[in-house]
Order: sequence, then C-alpha cells, then structure tokens
Amino acid sequence: MATIKHTLADLTNFKPQHDSFVGIDSDGCVFDTMEIKQKQCFHGLIVSHWNLGTVEKPVRQAAEFVNLYSKWRGQNRFIALQKMFELLPNHPAIKKSGVAMPKLDSLHRYIASNGRLTDVSMQESATKSGDAELLSLLQWSRDVNAAIARTVKNIPPFAWARECLERIRQNSDAACVSQTPTDALVREWEENHIEIYIDMIAGQELGTKAEHLTLATKGRYQPERVLMIGDAQGDHKAATANGALFYPINPAHEKASWQRFYEEAYDKFLNNTFSGAYQARLVAEFDALLPDHPTW
Repeated sequence: MATIKHTLADLTNFKPQHDSFVGIDSDGCVFDTMEIKQKQCFHGLIVSHWNLGTVEKPVRQAAEFVNLYSKWRGQNRFIALQKMFELLPNHPAIKKSGVAMPKLDSLHRYIASNGRLTDVSMQESATKSGDAELLSLLQWSRDVNAAIARTVKNIPPFAWARECLERIRQNSDAACVSQTPTDALVREWEENHIEIYIDMIAGQELGTKAEHLTLATKGRYQPERVLMIGDAQGDHKAATANGALFYPINPAHEKASWQRFYEEAYDKFLNNTFSGAYQARLVAEFDALLPDHPTW
C-alpha cells in the first residue's frame, strides 16, 4: 500500500516555492512499465474475464493498439476498454470467428456520467444501481491491480529521467500527474527513491490530468511557466486545457527524449523560449508516432 497519500486539499492548497511548475506523467514516461502492465496484466485478464480465449490474438492486437501504439495510449483503463471493444467488431479475425463482443452498455453510461473513473466511483455506481455489469467490471479492474502489484516490481526509470528530475527539483515545483491508481504510483516512485524530487503524487483518484494541473497551478503560475511532460496525447490535451506547455516523451524513443530535455528543452522552458516553433516541432514529431487507425 502507498505510504504517502496526497489529497485534493494538497493540490488546491499547494504553496509554490518557485515561479515554474512541471507536471510529470509516470507509466511510459518516467518508467518503462506500459508494455509489462498492458501485455502481462491488463490484456490477459480481458481475455479470461470475458471468455475470449478463442479469439485471443485479435483481442490482444486491439488492446495493444489502443493502449500502447495509438493516439489513445495512456487513457483511463475504462475508456481504453470501451475503445478496444468498439474497434474489435471490425477486426477481420473477429468477423470471421463469429464471436460476439460484449456491448458493455453499462460501461458506456458509467463513463458518460462520471468525472472520476476509478474503482471507488465504479463501486459506488454498482452498489447504487445493483448493476451486474458494473460489478463485473469492478472485479476485472481489481484483478488488474492485483496482477500489477504481483508482476511490476523494481523497474527503474528510463535513462536520463532521474537526472532530469534532479534538475527540475532545483528550479521548479513538480508533481506526478497520472491516471494510474495512487498506490501503484507511490510504490513505483518510492522503490526507485525518486519521490524526493516531486512535491505531490496525483493519481486517478484525484481526477483527470487536466484537473490535477488546474488545481495545482491556477492562480499560482503564469501559463507559460507551467509544463507537462508526458508520453500520450492525453498529456498534451491536459496541458492545452490549462494553457500550459507540453514536452513529449516519444514512445520507443524515451532515452533520447529525456536526454534532449536535460540538455536542451528544460533550459528553453526556464528561459521562456520553449513555446512557439520549438514546441510545435516537438509536438509534430510526437503526433506522427501515434496513429488513429489500426492496420488490420
């Protein structure tokens, strides 16, 4: 379990020590945990939970596309699950198999009516409604959490990430901004002794990434003095929603991205020369790596 637990009050009452703020995603950004969590924990449990063993290959292909190799990378697990099951009926192997995909109507309603998509909010919705589908989804999510706790251990930060965090600590306020459950975030940051470089850890229980940035920075920093570092388009959207800047950690090029941040980008941020053409070039390079249509 997490040994520290930041709250909404910690975000809303945050007292700056510097004139700049850096929000930092975790999975796939600081840590090389996306592949192992998705392929060894999430995807196998999707197959077993919905009895899709006869079509495991296309199910895993769709899950990998949504969660790892597309513009949906890094989404909340329930939104990603919804998107995966939306795409699967058009997969040639699924069409040929005749296997029906679950419609998950209750999941659609849950996502549409809840701001914070967590196990806690799903349990509240399931208890209130008595909805068997939501109870089933909740069990799947809890099984995923347990599998991650068993499987994902002692994975170090990407090369250059620690050095970047050390530099950020010296010049900016900082927080982990993520849609991963807080317990997993704290475990992973503490295992590597890098929690000392940030002021807060904000997981999915405290809202969306955009909400985290708003609560922590609004009225405290000028927008051009707020930077979000992330590996997914959701990180970019969170920054844009707050008028903040965005630095991408390019999937499959994480070491080079962190090295560039250390040697070049962070100085530009501190010197107010990051926005404009420089940021636009980085974002264009990043966007080109994340397609919005599967190849099947």
